Amino acid sequence: MNEPFPAAVRDARDRAAQSPVHDERTAALLGIALGVAFTVCFLTGLYSHLLQHPVSWLAVPSRPVGLYRVTQGLHVISGIAAIPLLLAKLWSVYPKLFAWPPVSGPAQAIERVLLFPLVCGTVLQLFTGSANIARWYPWRFFFPTAHYWVSWIVMGALAAHLGAKVTTTRRAVRRGAAGAEGVHVVDAAPPEPGALGRRGFLAATAAASALLTVTTAGQTVPLLRRFTLFAPRRPDVGSQGVPVNRAAAEAGVVAAASDPAYRLVVDGNVPTPRSFDLAELQALRRRAATLPIACVEGWSVSARWSGIAVRDLLQMAGLAEGVHPEVEVHSLERGGLYATSTLSPAHVGEGDTLLALELNGAPLDLDHGFPLRLIAPNRPGVLQTKWVTRLVVR
Repeated sequence: MNEPFPAAVRDARDRAAQSPVHDERTAALLGIALGVAFTVCFLTGLYSHLLQHPVSWLAVPSRPVGLYRVTQGLHVISGIAAIPLLLAKLWSVYPKLFAWPPVSGPAQAIERVLLFPLVCGTVLQLFTGSANIARWYPWRFFFPTAHYWVSWIVMGALAAHLGAKVTTTRRAVRRGAAGAEGVHVVDAAPPEPGALGRRGFLAATAAASALLTVTTAGQTVPLLRRFTLFAPRRPDVGSQGVPVNRAAAEAGVVAAASDPAYRLVVDGNVPTPRSFDLAELQALRRRAATLPIACVEGWSVSARWSGIAVRDLLQMAGLAEGVHPEVEVHSLERGGLYATSTLSPAHVGEGDTLLALELNGAPLDLDHGFPLRLIAPNRPGVLQTKWVTRLVVR
């Protein structure tokens, strides 16, 4: 069958197919690395989604206190590390785009169709994920929802692709290069003098992935903090030594948070609803805890918080000791996506779930949630509600 491609395209395709950079072994090794990165990214992202959108039949523990810090750090790190891997993978298989005939049967046709959601989905996920950690949103859709559902599409397409390629991958890894499918060359030739071979190509890809990882992972890995060159946020830079994502002025709470008439209300399903002014709150027994604040964007930092345990406030409102209901936490902020959050019974019963008055030994800064902010173990930063004004017991 006559090919529709110009002679120059056919010649370039065939020359590329002879290079070990474009053979099945190279593609298989990169595919394995991508599969590992995507799996880690998916599982940790799924955990983050579960924390932010809990389900009634699965309780999320409050300990270890830094679990979310680790999982979300891995989520962002694995996503960043996957960027060079994906680019290298696409480069290694691009000659197949010009194969003729494009498919050899129904099975291969289905495989090629499934490549569309796989490639488009991975590119979308890595682009939007990178934009999110930089807090750049050049789109109109709601990022968390889109990112979550596209991840399922990508993993489904990846599972189907792996099923179709498992024999080819096993053969390529065990026996070496087997040639590029769909082109006129069977065995990949050694690289020309001065040309990049398979080992050099894979080493360059690994180096690029490692460089991006080392220069961004410092936003969550303290040992790498000195190498934080490309991370959008340094976790040691910010008011009181802790970064601020949403300032009080941006949230529109400066006047309400500074108002002498401020009150914390504890009501809902309690025997004796209570209301506390700031002086009363400051006079209550305090508890101190070193807890991390971990952002969905990948940065995290541990800090020393001092405040009132939520369970102590509930007991002041008449709940018996050991009774741990769900509690809605309301902010002075109005209309924000995270102006209200929910504490699970596990978090309510945790002594280190605090309404903090102090951060690192100093009164809480307005941008960090003055007069009160929630801080609880193993919880995303977006759910650590600031400028707390009300606890509602369900």
